[in-house]
Amino acid sequence: MEKTVVIIGAGIAGLSAGCYARMNGYKTTIVEMHDKPGGLCTAWTRKGYTFDGCIHWLIGSRPGNDPMRQGWEELGAVQGKMMIDHDVFMVIEDKDGKCFTVFENADLLEKEMMRIAPKDAKAIKGFIEDIKKISEMPSGPPERKPGDKTPGFFESAAGFIGFMPLLLKFIQYGAMDIKRLVKRFKDPFLSFAIAQIFGGMEEFSSLGLMFTLGNMHKRNAAYPIGGSLEFIRPIEERFKGLGGEIMYNSPVENIITGDGMATGVLLKNGTVVKADTVVSAADGHATIYTMLEGKYRDKSIDSIYSTFKRFPSIVQVSMGVVMDLAGEPQSINFPLAKPISAGKLTDDRMSLRVYSFDKTFAPQGCTALTTYLGGDYEYWTNLKAVDKKKYEEEKKRIGSEVVDAVDKKYPGFKERVQVVDVATPATYVEYTGNWMGSFEGWLLTPGIMLKKIPRTLPGLKNFHMIGQWVAPGGGLPTGLMTGKDVIKTLCKEDGKEFRAEKP
Repeated sequence: MEKTVVIIGAGIAGLSAGCYARMNGYKTTIVEMHDKPGGLCTAWTRKGYTFDGCIHWLIGSRPGNDPMRQGWEELGAVQGKMMIDHDVFMVIEDKDGKCFTVFENADLLEKEMMRIAPKDAKAIKGFIEDIKKISEMPSGPPERKPGDKTPGFFESAAGFIGFMPLLLKFIQYGAMDIKRLVKRFKDPFLSFAIAQIFGGMEEFSSLGLMFTLGNMHKRNAAYPIGGSLEFIRPIEERFKGLGGEIMYNSPVENIITGDGMATGVLLKNGTVVKADTVVSAADGHATIYTMLEGKYRDKSIDSIYSTFKRFPSIVQVSMGVVMDLAGEPQSINFPLAKPISAGKLTDDRMSLRVYSFDKTFAPQGCTALTTYLGGDYEYWTNLKAVDKKKYEEEKKRIGSEVVDAVDKKYPGFKERVQVVDVATPATYVEYTGNWMGSFEGWLLTPGIMLKKIPRTLPGLKNFHMIGQWVAPGGGLPTGLMTGKDVIKTLCKEDGKEFRAEKP
């Protein structure tokens, strides 16, 4: 008789676990609060435009034996998918008109950095050499042993033991934040611009930046045409084709437990879904403190949720315009003539994503664009709860100010805008339940990289957690890997040989 698994959440992690569970003979049901798959890996349409909420690049896009590529192929996500490798990652401008073009090719990037700061030649040469060295590493560690914790930093590094000459670079950059990294460069503009590549998040581990630039250099971080929702759909189809069941519009009220074991979930509509194993790919805080009512935790778990830094909340402003912006960089980071404020947060710069390269996102001759602003979680959620009219007015104001700012970059833009859509931290909570509106779980800082995050909870058997709240740094790879890992663990517990196969 097949053992049963119920998975909470149909995002990347939940669908990954679901696919591997079916490959290994577990009867599997996924319950999802929304009416579509993807979770944070999603997109939405407005007046003929598609606005993407997730994928900017996909680690594992390049065909070959790379671990991440193999995983995507097992999920049926990349077969036949058109990918775009950009020549330019982004262009960063300062208030004086200086520009730094972040080329994806490391040799071109070196020439650009030398153009800007020839006196930093030694630091630039070392920086580029390290990007190339890191590019030689696989996009993920070799298959790890099943376990109930996310490996700590040194355990993860040990997974690359076959790449010993590169291991020191892994450790060096993992322990260094971007603030320290940019101090290598004496030229103030170059130092500032490199920090802006990841949105000015100076606490972020520089390994994330170097790993991304390394994968771009080797053409293993392309953009999948169609964006996030079109990327997730084949994985949903793969799961269903393997015999899995998805229940949409099915938010979970609580996880059912008894005698120290998880035995299923109670949905908010009163439906009970029983299972031998419960896997939560949902928000970590909601899982532990709401669905399980805080009954299965200890001081270490409380410490994680009270001290670890989260990715910040954001406001995403999306626009559809009757302008063909072909030839423009895919991403432009520039100063604002007039800062944009909401609540306690103010943005004096904008990173604008220009989707002219994806013709599926807009009618012919038109372009979809998006930008992220800082999101004051308390401000937006309180406003929505207390004064819905004022909340909508504030969204409209923010959208209007963003359009004005873009109009200065592209004159005539304002008159040609057809649609403006604003998603706030309250939107993220409504559709994904993500804690404090964070868009990507735990921020990958050097301190967090040294920590082991539990994937099981004390005193509770037959229960596992997967996704971005057990794997710092978030992103699609953590969903794929943790979803695969949990089924390896189940197979080990049941004395089964783990199977992974491509469609």
